Amino acid sequence: MEINRKEILKKLASMYPHMEPALVYHNPFELLVATILAAQCTDARVNQVTPSLFRDYPDAFAMAKAEPEEIYPYVKSCGFSAKAKNIVLASRKIVSDHAGIVPSDMESLVALPGVGRKTANVVRAFAFGLPAIPVDTHVLRVSNRLGLASALTPEETEKQLMAAIPEKDWSDAHHWMLYHGRYVCHSQKPDCETCELKELCLAHNTTMINPKLDARKKRKEAPHDSPAL
Repeated sequence: MEINRKEILKKLASMYPHMEPALVYHNPFELLVATILAAQCTDARVNQVTPSLFRDYPDAFAMAKAEPEEIYPYVKSCGFSAKAKNIVLASRKIVSDHAGIVPSDMESLVALPGVGRKTANVVRAFAFGLPAIPVDTHVLRVSNRLGLASALTPEETEKQLMAAIPEKDWSDAHHWMLYHGRYVCHSQKPDCETCELKELCLAHNTTMINPKLDARKKRKEAPHDSPAL
């Protein structure tokens, strides 16, 4: 099947216009912390805990003076005590290496504890307005099903999406695919029948998402029933 990337992107844009980040934040530091907390946690839950956290620790300087044990009670409902530790350590590095200001370049961001490319790209795109495509599980799944990418990892998917999508649309495309993954193209039971993209979708019109991903899914599901991509 020949993939019409331009038409797919046009359709996604019409389906999800004017999408904004679901996380509530007021500056790059708040977005960085909120995104660290959002790993394997809902944005709604993060938005419940951050007001009190940011009230008591409003910037990197204040957070850097805290101990992880002091931060954990604020964020424990977001799971993983390591998140509290990473937030404190990242704040200390921001203070020591960047004068308390969250950096905007990828190299400096991923050097912060708890920050990978996805988190760094969220900060770059939505705190600094830089062209970036954060690849989370939704974007990975949707982009490969649609045929916009054919990759195994977030890093590979990001690279392919950057080549397939005009730079001006990178951050918007992240939201288009994220919301499509949340509300239509679910992991285990995609709602293909009501999907406006089904006639353009690689997965809907072929037997495989892509050979590598299909093979990986079969290997993982062989011993037990794991969720599909």
